[in-house]
Amino acid sequence: MISVADALAKCLALVSPLETETVPLAQSAGRVLRGDVAADRPQPPFAASAMDGYAILSADHVIGKTLKVIGESAAGHGWDGTVTAGTALRIFTGAPMPRGAERVVLQEDVTRNGDLIILGERIEQGTNVRPAGADFPAGFTLRAPRRLGPSDLALLAAMNCGQVPVSRRPVVAIIATGDELVMPGESLRDDQIVASNCFALKAMMQSAGAEARLLPIAPDRPEALRATLELASGADLIVTIGGASVGDHDLVAQVAGDLGLDRAFYKIAMRPGKPLMAGRLGNAVFLGLPGNPVSAIVCGHLFLLPMLRAMLGLDQVAPIERSARLSAPLPANGPRAHYMRAVVEHTPDGDVVTAFDRQDSSLLTILTEANCLLVCPPNAPPLATGQSVTILPLQAHY
Repeated sequence: MISVADALAKCLALVSPLETETVPLAQSAGRVLRGDVAADRPQPPFAASAMDGYAILSADHVIGKTLKVIGESAAGHGWDGTVTAGTALRIFTGAPMPRGAERVVLQEDVTRNGDLIILGERIEQGTNVRPAGADFPAGFTLRAPRRLGPSDLALLAAMNCGQVPVSRRPVVAIIATGDELVMPGESLRDDQIVASNCFALKAMMQSAGAEARLLPIAPDRPEALRATLELASGADLIVTIGGASVGDHDLVAQVAGDLGLDRAFYKIAMRPGKPLMAGRLGNAVFLGLPGNPVSAIVCGHLFLLPMLRAMLGLDQVAPIERSARLSAPLPANGPRAHYMRAVVEHTPDGDVVTAFDRQDSSLLTILTEANCLLVCPPNAPPLATGQSVTILPLQAHY
């Protein structure tokens, strides 16, 4: 068995960033930016009014002064003239500032009578003007790589970027194995169970930016598993679930080996998730996950998601570790790293973590309540309440 760190290093060594493709901005949400994008103009591109009011000279910004209104400027309908001493221009939020004007007095701070305004007793210090380039100058660059969120899309649009260079989505084939499995909604025999972890893994992959394909369940027969693996042709990554142990009906290693699997490792010194394997199968990367639901999903967080992030060209791919204090003591750990399902709470004195009493790798209810994994290193001694431990936050939603 190898350590978790060694296993992750070997998994990441199997993958490399995929090629770049260009997509319309409207289709780039959640994609990974792979090329720097520069703005071809400043934002705003002109000095603009930040309020509804009147554009005037600073010298005319005097309590009780009467000014003559000489025109109007609205967003998208600028005024082509010059504001001079003793004059004012009616202006609306977002409209270009006219030549000569240096500030905007708010409409509620003046009294208007026909084409005249009288400034009231409240005189603001601010100019109520957004300077040209106040948000960003021409040439401002959004750097790659980064996963594009809603605010990024708004920024790219303001930068006048209509086409975005992004990573191609990794294509992942998911194969659940086992005679005992049926799909949700189907009739079950007394000795069968519903396939569940494949749906969590598919959701995780899609959230990470992959195109996940759920293939038919492969029964525990070599020819059936071989046929299902052949359906995965063309995938960048093949993920099998179950059948990776050493029982008489665990056929993944045998069948994948017969098909030419170049195995990088098998078995990790961790729980849950010991029977994990990875390698290359033809042109695809291969990851064999354990069959227990929690084991498969925990391994998905620790290995599958980092592999997908690396394929997308991201810099930060490994799970981000944080520290928290124990709310209760923990017993000594054995020779394998233990990734305990736990809940971390934010308190005024820092984060406090509580491990669930039940840690069986089949308990999905516990996993759904957990918001982090509490990492117990191999052979860790007993830990007392208040001691600092490492946690890995889990995504609240996939």
